[in-house]
Amino acid sequence: MKKAFIPIPCITLVMLMLCGAPPTLAQKSKKTSAVEFRVPLTPANWQASPDGVEFTTHKNALAMKISGKERIILKNFAFANGTIEYDVEPLAEGFAGMYFRMADNNEAEYLYLRTSRASNPVAMDAVQYAPYNKGVLLWDMFCWFQGPANIKNDDWNHIKVIISGAQMIVYVNDLKTSTLEIPQLEGNTQTGSIAFDGKCLVANVVIKDGATENLSPRAGFDPTHHDPRYIRTWQVSKPQDLPLGKELYEADFPTNATEWLPTNSERRGLINLTREFGGSDTRRYVWLRTKITARAARKVNLSLGFSDDVWVFVNRGSAFVDKNDYRSAAMRKKPDGRISTENARFEIPLKEGDNELLIGVANDFYGWGIIALLDDLEGLSTSTDFPAPPEQPKDLSQYTGTYKSSDFPDIILTTENNMLLGMNPGQTPIALEYFDKDKFRYLPGDLVVEFHLADNKFILKQGGKESTFVKQ
Repeated sequence: MKKAFIPIPCITLVMLMLCGAPPTLAQKSKKTSAVEFRVPLTPANWQASPDGVEFTTHKNALAMKISGKERIILKNFAFANGTIEYDVEPLAEGFAGMYFRMADNNEAEYLYLRTSRASNPVAMDAVQYAPYNKGVLLWDMFCWFQGPANIKNDDWNHIKVIISGAQMIVYVNDLKTSTLEIPQLEGNTQTGSIAFDGKCLVANVVIKDGATENLSPRAGFDPTHHDPRYIRTWQVSKPQDLPLGKELYEADFPTNATEWLPTNSERRGLINLTREFGGSDTRRYVWLRTKITARAARKVNLSLGFSDDVWVFVNRGSAFVDKNDYRSAAMRKKPDGRISTENARFEIPLKEGDNELLIGVANDFYGWGIIALLDDLEGLSTSTDFPAPPEQPKDLSQYTGTYKSSDFPDIILTTENNMLLGMNPGQTPIALEYFDKDKFRYLPGDLVVEFHLADNKFILKQGGKESTFVKQ
């Protein structure tokens, strides 16, 4: 593995600095043990535009004054495991962060301070780790990777990070008590660049390559691993566009033609849709479904974490609708717009036998996904073993005729080319799509026609409202 810096004893570095000569840069010939690199804070060693960073002296320390406009990347250095230490002084409220194992702007690990939490030692989000995955910073998907710290805005903060395989330990201004302990890093990279960002000053950057202080490289324990109440196995549909302000109704339910993909939860029961589909600047949605089989009819509480918007249906009946949008008043206060089983808890009705739990999830802001936790599994089991969807009836004539309502004009239903057509008298007919037993829909109008053949009627559903039409 190539390195850009040879190890330099501290006294030698000081002498070179006093003499005005730059440290020697060369390739390390052979890696035999942990090696310390005191990284020169000079333009030759850092990738940045002229207005991205100023190399200066601050409080008797050579420093990088970062403008906050871009990432300041250490050149020609690939980091995998070891210790990174540095001092950082915030220059404005916002963020001051360090990237490691950075492959590019889309894939990296990221540790950062929320500088607005300075002087608040109990702020639970003062320091956070989150991965960049497919260009999306998943800060809202891993709320358990943040914690309080005694951040100072008018002085240096000393940061020490130990990285070993899957694990990381972070110290902030206290080298005896850790601030964060990350049992499994969630990024997709194993090695990569180191970089800094945020409006801040950075000094005394030291890399101890390979020095992991006996931290195990194996992933730590998942506290939910032995909890069977998490629903971990789902099927997911492909993303579809969903205009801002539009809700999901019965007319938007998946159809016989919907292509389902299997998906399993990550640690802590997280269904991470960002890892599956990436992010989007426009609003999109998917359907998630799983089957709950009950020995007897009962109700059970479901704790649901979600980001950002969800629509929950049990056996195609609405059970819960909510939003967790960080940018709006709809944000869930627990825990502050992040996904967590604290987001919501509600009751779902289950019939004896098989029940379909169908959840629509929409997002256009950072990470998206769900965490689903049942109160208990007494008499319940979950799977994705769904029967084949019902086929369209071969005889559509059973649905045809003229139907009347006291509130609306007549609706005439006819058939043509094995399609059911509906129209008002004198109007152009529209084709209705069969999507469930005795149910048809017209998607552009969010319209559902649900037939009750024994009663010679259908119920027209649109925008959450229902009207009954009786056959003449």
